[in-house]
Amino acid sequence: MARAQKQPGRGEGTARGDERNGGRQTAGSVQSVDRAVSVLEILARHGEAGVTEIADELDVHKSTAFRLLGVLENRGLVAQAKERGKYYLGAGVLRLAGAAAVRLDISQEGVPVCRELADELGETANIAVLDEDAAVNIMQARGTASVTAQNWLGRRTPLHATASGKVLLAHMPPTLREGLLARSLPRFTERTITGTSALRGELEAVIEQGYALTVEELERGLTAVATPVRAHDGRVIAAISVSGPVYRLDSDRLPELAKRIVVAGAELSRRMGYGF
Repeated sequence: MARAQKQPGRGEGTARGDERNGGRQTAGSVQSVDRAVSVLEILARHGEAGVTEIADELDVHKSTAFRLLGVLENRGLVAQAKERGKYYLGAGVLRLAGAAAVRLDISQEGVPVCRELADELGETANIAVLDEDAAVNIMQARGTASVTAQNWLGRRTPLHATASGKVLLAHMPPTLREGLLARSLPRFTERTITGTSALRGELEAVIEQGYALTVEELERGLTAVATPVRAHDGRVIAAISVSGPVYRLDSDRLPELAKRIVVAGAELSRRMGYGF
């Protein structure tokens, strides 16, 4: 007598079905992503292409190609020349590429600028970029007078208590800046600015004078001055700074340092395409 086939337990068949369906959905999603990337590669290779050409290269129906292009167009990754019906890479691709490349580019372009600054002034020169709610130092050059200075490379530092941080904070979008200012700001020394109103005034001064200054706000005995670095479109993408001990970077020397750091910032901005 044939053995009765075991029936799935309660919910077992549904679970397995969901698992299979989920697997198919995942595979389909991955395939869609792969096709979308292929569309971008096709447009990068040809400059522009129509729906039929793209569908042929992908070996898919025109409706599938059209849906892919619609999603990419909504995200700004492709654009359409309406009069020709052709698609080409959109500004969104440049935005993503720029965001990925900026750290590498500015590190490379910043080497001679920081080196010259450090050699001329004898102090430590740094380049910092915004990293969420902090400034992170991505390039450093040490001058002859700063051989015993601490290493700032890769270190995340608070925006409100550093010269580079103030530059980045002053030039970020207002809504983002206000969100950060609404938080409780930690005090590092007796000179750290933690009051929101006082800090807003400080940031206004940074924009007006073109540089930021901190004197013993992060660490006792440490002074720094920083200025913006701009991309080709005018956005502030980094800050370049000089730092050293208070006894060397005193009030008599600060005007000279401020003037020199602004020149260095302008030079690095020019190297990044600003002003052309």
